[in-house]
Amino acid sequence: MKDYKAITQQYEIDVYPRRDVVLVRGKGARVWDDQGNEYIDMAAGISVANVGHSNDKVVEAISKQAATLITCPNTFYNDTKAIFLEKLFSIAPKNLTKAFLTNSGTEAIEAAIKFARLNTKKTKFIAAMKGFHGRTMGALSATYKKEYREGFEPLVPGFSFVPFNNFEKLAEAVDDDTAGIILEPIQGEGGINIGQKEYFQKVRQLCNEKNILLIIDEIQTGFCRTGKMFAIEYLGIEADMMTLAKSIAGGFPMGALLCSDKIAVEKSKHGSTFGGNPLACAAGIAAIDFMLENKLWEQAEAKGKYFKEKLEKHPLSKVREIRIIGLMIGIELKDKSQPVILELLNHKILSLPAGTTVLRMLPPLVISYEDLDTVIEILVKVLA
Repeated sequence: MKDYKAITQQYEIDVYPRRDVVLVRGKGARVWDDQGNEYIDMAAGISVANVGHSNDKVVEAISKQAATLITCPNTFYNDTKAIFLEKLFSIAPKNLTKAFLTNSGTEAIEAAIKFARLNTKKTKFIAAMKGFHGRTMGALSATYKKEYREGFEPLVPGFSFVPFNNFEKLAEAVDDDTAGIILEPIQGEGGINIGQKEYFQKVRQLCNEKNILLIIDEIQTGFCRTGKMFAIEYLGIEADMMTLAKSIAGGFPMGALLCSDKIAVEKSKHGSTFGGNPLACAAGIAAIDFMLENKLWEQAEAKGKYFKEKLEKHPLSKVREIRIIGLMIGIELKDKSQPVILELLNHKILSLPAGTTVLRMLPPLVISYEDLDTVIEILVKVLA
């Protein structure tokens, strides 16, 4: 058998903090490595496999579309794209009426930054401390963590950061050249920090008063993860633009920027070779159909409550706080999370960090209660 780790180390630029596992197969909430070991996946590709790994509907749709038409330039119309757009807007917030389709979340953020500048004729943006919006130059400029930014400055000028859920500090940062405010409803990478409804409603009102565009980043929270189709439903507000990606197409690379009628973009001002290709759109149709047919938002809500109630019954001496909304799980520890993540890996459970002290879990929403029980049992051993 080939040494896949050695081949990767030889040829790939080493920008990722690797775990010593070669994953080769997945189904539902389980994955397998090249040695035949089976794992419960509590990461889902960082909230990508919401409908489960190798979802039958998604696999069938991709296979059928691949045999029909894989790519189509955006200078032509396409039947699969049209059907996907209709499907996407059937579940989207009703004030959002147009989309720019991308290949990733960071591309959706880049489009939002460009469209905000184009429509407001202003140049500055406000984002939140601990927020994460991507790693390309514009998206990185809106991302707070200094380790991601170091070595790439100067980034796009005009970005400032304020504490999350602190309206007074945000309002102080606004000036006459503020084009947009970019916020996650729940900060994923930042530690599963849940946005307060009152805060977001005040931000929305401020944007209305100051002609500022509100950009809501639902790249990690979207598509049933939080117990709603989109986390903005908890906040009682409307976004001017909303970025989507990760689980939009059942694991196939895809993203989208949804826009309200406030946003107008002239021809040739932006574009994408692969954005909205027929293969991605076919996967997206199948993924959204599966979410609707199986009411995945209800599953996420019920399973999240089950997980939290069972876990909190146990004394966990290493835990400072548990934050859960749907199946977006953050366990803040009293010490660093990395040793716990590696210990869970030894127990055949995949998990994620969120900052230095938060253990993050984002399982496929189709995960069974039996698997959740197994994870809880092992967490109690590891965290007690």
